[in-house]
Order: sequence, then C-alpha cells, then structure tokens
Amino acid sequence: MISMPRLRPLAMTLVLSVVSMAPAFAAGKITFVSQGGTYQEAQTKAILDPAAKELGITINQDSIPDAWPQIKAQAATGKPIWDVVDTPTSNCLRGGREGLLEKLDFSKIPNAAAMPEKYRTPYSVAYEFYSTVIGYNKKTLKKTPQSWADFWNVKAFPGTRALRNDPQTVLEAALLADGVPRDKLYPLDVDRAFKKLQQIKPDITVWWTSGGQSAQLLHDGEVDMTMIWNGRASAVRKDNPDVDFTFNDGILQNTQLCVLKNAPNLNDAVRFLNAAISPELQANLPLYIDYGPGNPAAFKTGKITPKRASELPSSPENAAKQALMSEDWWASDAGIQAKARWLKFMQ
Repeated sequence: MISMPRLRPLAMTLVLSVVSMAPAFAAGKITFVSQGGTYQEAQTKAILDPAAKELGITINQDSIPDAWPQIKAQAATGKPIWDVVDTPTSNCLRGGREGLLEKLDFSKIPNAAAMPEKYRTPYSVAYEFYSTVIGYNKKTLKKTPQSWADFWNVKAFPGTRALRNDPQTVLEAALLADGVPRDKLYPLDVDRAFKKLQQIKPDITVWWTSGGQSAQLLHDGEVDMTMIWNGRASAVRKDNPDVDFTFNDGILQNTQLCVLKNAPNLNDAVRFLNAAISPELQANLPLYIDYGPGNPAAFKTGKITPKRASELPSSPENAAKQALMSEDWWASDAGIQAKARWLKFMQ
C-alpha cells in the first residue's frame, strides 16, 4: 500500500511530468498522478496512452510515493493543479470526508456504476488490485505454508519468518491465524489480534519496512517464509525457482482513482475516470505487470487468458481465496487507534 503498494512503485520526485502520447489536435487535458516506477510505466502503456487517444486529450503525469500531503495542500488552496490521483483507498475516504475530493456522480461514470459496490467509495473507484500473501522457500521448508495458521504454527512449520512492520494486513493475518473467517474480519478484534501477535513475535526474525526488503529477504534465503506483496513475490519467483507463494489466505487490496475538489479540468477528469476503468483498458494492465484489474469485467473481455488470470490477485478464483481489506475500517477512529497501539507493540 500502495503503503501498498508489493512490486511497488519506486520513489520519484513530484516535479516529474511526462506527457502521454495523444493526438496533436487534443483539445482537453488532465494531470494524472500515481506512484512512479515500473507500476506507472505499466499503466501508461496499458491505460493512460489508450485513454488519451480514445478521449482526444493530453494526459500530463506527476509521480509521488505518498500523494496525501499534496492532496491536502492543493485542495486547501481551492485551486489545485492535479486532476486525478491513483492512491490507496484510505486516502480517498479521508480526503472525501475532509472535503478535499469531489463526490462522484456515478451516473456520469457508467463503468464505475457497473462495478461491485464494495469496489468503490462515494469519492473513488478501484483501479488495480494487489495482495499481501505468504511467500516461502520450497527448498528449505519440509512443508509449505498455505494459511496464516500455518505461518503461526512454528512447530509444524519450523523456519525463519518475517512480517511487515505495519499493523495493516498484519492484524488481519493474526486474526485469520486465530480462526476468524475471512468474511467476518471486520470490525477487527484488535485485542485478539495483538494477543495472537504476541505469540509469534519471538519467532519473527525481521520486521520489514519496504517491499524491496521483503523480496530480498526471500530471494537471498534470509527467511524461509514472509508476508510479501504478490508483485514482489512474482518477481522473486522468476529469478529464484525455489521461491513460491500462495494466494490462499491473502489479503486483497486496491488503489483507487479519485478527483481533487475543484479540479482544473473536472469534466475531462470524469471522462478519463470512466475510460480508465473500462473493461477493455483494465484488461491491458496484466500484460505489463502482475497486478489485477480493478474492474472485474476485464476478465470477461477475452484479453486475459485463463493462465494469466490464475496469476492475478483479483481474478474471481483467487479473490475467493482471500479477504478483502476494509480501508473504511482503517480510516475510522478504531483503525487510527490500532496504528498508535502498533507503535507501542513494536517498542
């Protein structure tokens, strides 16, 4: 998560501005913001360039690892320079509640209206999916973990372990390990989660702080199993055949598209939003990166082969094995308190 995030985007400076390919006669324009790196390169080819051509607009791009401070700063002026932002859902919820984002009229965004309600908020709509999964070394483990209960079972699954140094997904994993059904996770039982975490804490070799670190730990054999983003795990697996991962018991997450309040190019921003989440353009994304389309209708276009679908976190088959993270809960007072409690837990 991002926070995301995974084979997550690399940090890039805000001043980066890349103009997508668009017709010379393009009359409209928008400024689109994402998180940089290989992720933004992939979406440029899969979604941004085709959308610019389809709509006859120019799409200028900025990149920033964490858009939230700029969302707040620009919206406060009443004259933002950004239009559309690809950001974690929690930012969209928080920004909407603070009056920093436009409330979307889904009658003007039919592709969003057709998506599952759980994949959108009043201020945003799912753009791409990634998962927090269990990655492991097949060579060093006698048995491979297929659930968080296995991960927590240090006797039946001996080996070194790593978890993320962040309560989001880790509290969910703890509750799943303790037997809470995937569809009954929320609201999180925070006391129960921390009690379960206390069990495994002595057996965690590393609490990682970046997607790159988690991948390196697994690639180099420093740990036998780890919590990891699926994109990172896929990249390691391509380079090291001893490494594998499972979507079973994964925690499904997404980034969403939102529009800044008083965006300078509001009409084109809304048009772009609808195009960017269309099944046809969404189906292009897996051609360039190991993330799943935000619009599930992309899997019905015929562009995504069954084999490719099996590798993607948001395919119907893989999504059914996972818990969908509630960013709404994490944006609530209870979620904020859980984050504060995490800092004390890690001391």
